[in-house]
Amino acid sequence: MAVKKVIRDAFLIAWLKSIPDLKRQPLILVLLTALSAIPLFFIVLFGGSGMLNAGLVGVIVSSIGFIGISASIQDLTWDRYVKLREMVVAMPVSSISYSIGITLGFLIFALPGFLLFMGFGVYRGMFDLTGLLLTFGAMALCWLGLAVIGFTIATYQQKASPNTLGIWANLLSFLFVFLPPVYYPKEMLSQYGMSWIAYLLPTSNAAEIIRYLTEQTAWDQTSYMYHWIALVVTVIIFAILVVKKARWREP
Repeated sequence: MAVKKVIRDAFLIAWLKSIPDLKRQPLILVLLTALSAIPLFFIVLFGGSGMLNAGLVGVIVSSIGFIGISASIQDLTWDRYVKLREMVVAMPVSSISYSIGITLGFLIFALPGFLLFMGFGVYRGMFDLTGLLLTFGAMALCWLGLAVIGFTIATYQQKASPNTLGIWANLLSFLFVFLPPVYYPKEMLSQYGMSWIAYLLPTSNAAEIIRYLTEQTAWDQTSYMYHWIALVVTVIIFAILVVKKARWREP
């Protein structure tokens, strides 16, 4: 499979999934950004201004995390009803292009909020240039990991209704963003011997990497590298599953 074709097909599907809706409802960008800011508001309200940077890391990750895991799950099923998937299947499009294209389309909606929160972090002096670039890299891997995980799950739920898949998507979004150490550091789990949870999910790995880069967590080179390795391995494993095992075409 030519890499150039995979990328081109992914962007074509992303255009189909985002631009028409964006033209019809441009205010959805404002709504998504406002919704992403709600957790940060409560963190500062109840935790004080000293929790602002910690909460900002969580919001940066969640602004992409919610979209990454839910878009593939809900849209793969919804496409069967609007017949977009039948059109795509009839074309020489790979499963990788399709899965990335779906989440890339929704990433366009999440990008303004993500960039706004990143810009606020830069304004507060959280990031230097190297930290900024590495944060973008970590979030790109986080997004890719969530995209292929969501796509793989959705393809094994082909008979489920859109409502059922919507519930699954919301539950997994909650699981991936609020339960693991995304809004809080993994050290809070150490007292229970459960800090290893931070290495399991793309969202928690990305959050911990950002905490190291912004010096919110004491530097530990071994742990820092393990989080990067966990992100890369997640993307590779689930990308292989998408190519080899995912059931995105009707049997």
